[in-house]
Amino acid sequence: MPRPSVEAERREQILRAACEVIAEVGLRSLRVSDVAARAGTSNGTVHYYFANKREVVHAAFEYNFQRSIERRRPIFEAEDDPRDRLLAFVRSYLPEGEETVRAWRVWMELWSEAFREPELQELNERVYGEWRRIVAAVIRDGQTQGLLREGDAVGYANRLIGMIDGLAIQVLVGSRNMTVERMSAVCREFLLELQK
Repeated sequence: MPRPSVEAERREQILRAACEVIAEVGLRSLRVSDVAARAGTSNGTVHYYFANKREVVHAAFEYNFQRSIERRRPIFEAEDDPRDRLLAFVRSYLPEGEETVRAWRVWMELWSEAFREPELQELNERVYGEWRRIVAAVIRDGQTQGLLREGDAVGYANRLIGMIDGLAIQVLVGSRNMTVERMSAVCREFLLELQK
């Protein structure tokens, strides 16, 4: 039996490969053999960690979320000014760069599949609850410091997150009217309006 650290590394390797495959071919076309090939392992090894495709997919969505949180944690821990933290948060979600675009594509597949799967609806609920909590906390911090306008911090967080999601989808599907630059500008305008 492999050592725990080797097992954890192999599991992460499989989940990273699953996210790559989901982003490239979509959830409906994903096969365990594609994930195994991308991870440089066998179908049997994938099935050692995950009983079936559904388990791989659910774990991949969870992995995608955890990676997203990890990549943004320094933003929320490093910047003192809440306005700078919110701006950095928006910049980090602009659909540019291989890793961010791949993560967005995985999210889009999750949303599509969540229409039919209650477990994915729960994952989505948890993910958005966490994002609302994090963003609302930054907004409350800015309100306490007198830098951001008073009001419902959760409501503002929902508007910002919804704006980022909606605009990013337009960018990702190739809208000629919504480029990454335009998305960035629209989000910045909202953040300026939020300031006192």
